[in-house]
Parts: sequence; structure tokens; C-alpha cells
Amino acid sequence: MTAIKPSVTQVPFGKLPDGREVLQFTLRNEQGLEVRLLNYGGIITHLFAPDRNGDLADVVLGFDELEPYLTDSPYFGALIGRFGNRIAGGRFELNGEVYQLDCNDGNNHLHGGLEGFDKKLWDASSFEDEQGVGVVLTLVSEDGDQGYPGRLEVTVTYRLTANNELTTDYVATTDKATPVNLTQHSYFNLAGSGTVRDHELTLRASAYTPVSESLIPLGDIEPVADTPFDFTRPKPIGRDIDAAEVQLKRANGGYDHNFVVDREGEGLTRVARAYEPTSGRVLEVLTEEPCFQLYTGNFLDGSIQGKGQHYQRHGAFCVEPQHFPDSPNQARFPSTILRPGETYRTSMSFRFSAINH
Repeated sequence: MTAIKPSVTQVPFGKLPDGREVLQFTLRNEQGLEVRLLNYGGIITHLFAPDRNGDLADVVLGFDELEPYLTDSPYFGALIGRFGNRIAGGRFELNGEVYQLDCNDGNNHLHGGLEGFDKKLWDASSFEDEQGVGVVLTLVSEDGDQGYPGRLEVTVTYRLTANNELTTDYVATTDKATPVNLTQHSYFNLAGSGTVRDHELTLRASAYTPVSESLIPLGDIEPVADTPFDFTRPKPIGRDIDAAEVQLKRANGGYDHNFVVDREGEGLTRVARAYEPTSGRVLEVLTEEPCFQLYTGNFLDGSIQGKGQHYQRHGAFCVEPQHFPDSPNQARFPSTILRPGETYRTSMSFRFSAINH
């Protein structure tokens, strides 16, 4: 077998309505794992991971062309900012001033607004170094962008390593106090098609935050023990997903909830492990964040098509590392306010492998 050299290449991927060109970067490592991503939204469009026999399949939901990302995408593969998840009423108070953001999820603000970081064209440059191959994305979010205060300068570095790990490093600075909560919103299906109900999931979280009917945290941190939210031991995603539990019903029949990481010290911690029995593929998610959102594609209904598939209900899962949702309005939750002179830094990783049994 010919050895594969790590590489990073780029091709045009269409144009935005204003004529600006979008680029697609392809990262490959020695194992043959391949990641394709855009400078538009920092979107991971494709991710080809080997199964137990070394056969590759695309394990993320997305599209083969640009247009549906502009009009039809529920954040497939995107970088999320300034604030991942929901802010109640799209409002918060900071330093005695009330800020009103876009309300793009009913009466609430979701994932940074109508033109969040997932809808921005980032500056991009590729690199190869001793740790792998990757792309550095930079963005300036001006004061007032989507209603947020402060000029925020953001750098996100994607790196694909030799050991099948895709790391994402975030850095941000501001000239005025502002909430910041950045994440990555890839939708995974380790079989490459069908639903994820048979994926075995383990989460490093013994507590979660129940939500209101509009999916805003109620402010309580509840134990997962003896509830459908207990993934502290491996369990198929579908085992309890149809349970007659009000929290599952509020999320349209599934999980769309914030889990609190059981932390032992700081640094990268493995917070999720998903195993797909047929292919043997394993995904581990590592993060420095205190929480993560588990979403199980409850609002997919077959109407969105991409890569020759109709994306169906429970057809994917997302693990989105984050701070607590709605934290600008909930004093119990750790602060997400970035101030001038401070630097926001966080890292996460998607790590792929395959097992034989």
C-alpha cells in the first residue's frame, strides 16, 4: 500500500450573492482520513472516516454545493458565534445597559443571530506543520454586529493530526465587554446514512439543565440518574428517546439539552464517546468547556436533501462544547463575558477510531 502524505488543498466552492468567492479546503492525513471545510461559516462539509476494515464513509451531514448552506441549512458543520445556543428574549443587561439581539428562534436568540458566524465569509490560510495540516480562519465582528457590543476579533484554527484527530482552537479579543460562547456544530452519523438510534453513546455528565417549552434553561442543574438523560454508561441513543418525558417532548421528541461536564481539573477532557456497531467507527469529543449540548436531529424531517440523501429525524447527533445557554441572563451560571484586555481561548477535538468487535 502506498503511503499517504498529509496534504491541504483548496478549490473554489461557488460565490456568495455579492460575488465574493467561497473556498473549500481539503485536509488529508497519513491514515486517509479526509476533512473538507469552507471559509464560509467555517463549515465542515465532508468528513471521510475509516471503518474497521479501513473503508471510508462520509460521517457528517451537509451539502455538495454552496446554495443550500445559504438558504436551507440547520447549522450543518458550522462554526457558531458570537454566542452558541439560546439567549432568552434575545436580551441581556451588561454594565447597566440593555442589549437587544436578533430573535431568530421564536422569541429567543439562537447561535449568534440571523447572520451569525456561520453566515460570515472568514479570511483563510492553510498550513502544514509537524503536528498536522490545517486552516486558520480569522474574522472581525464589528461593534453592533447582530446587536452585540464590542469589536470582536476571532481566530479559529482547524488542524488534522496523524492520529485521526480534528482539533479546533478558538481565540478572541474585544474592545468592549461582550458575551462570547463559540462552538462547532457538526452533525454526525458514523454509519454514513440511516438514523443514529443504534449508536452507543457515553457522556461524561451526571447532570443536565432542564428547559422551558422554548428550550431556555430553567436555571436548575438536575441529576441525570434514573432519567432518559443518563448516558454515564454506554447506551443506544434511541433506547429512551421516545420516553413519555416532558423534557424530551419539549425538544420535539429527543435530546436538545445542555449537559454539565464532570470535570476533574482543567484542560481537554473527553466528554462524549459514540460507537456505531455495524461499522465499528468511534467518535470521541474532547473539550475544555464546562458543558456541551447534545442534539439528536429531532427537527430533521426528510425535507432537507444533501449528498444524495433525505436527512431524516434522528438522522444525526451533535455534541456542541459550550458554556451554559442563556448565561448572560442567569447569574447561577458561570460568566461568558469577555472584557477588554482579556483573551478568550478554548479548544476542542473530534477524535476518530474503529474497533473490531
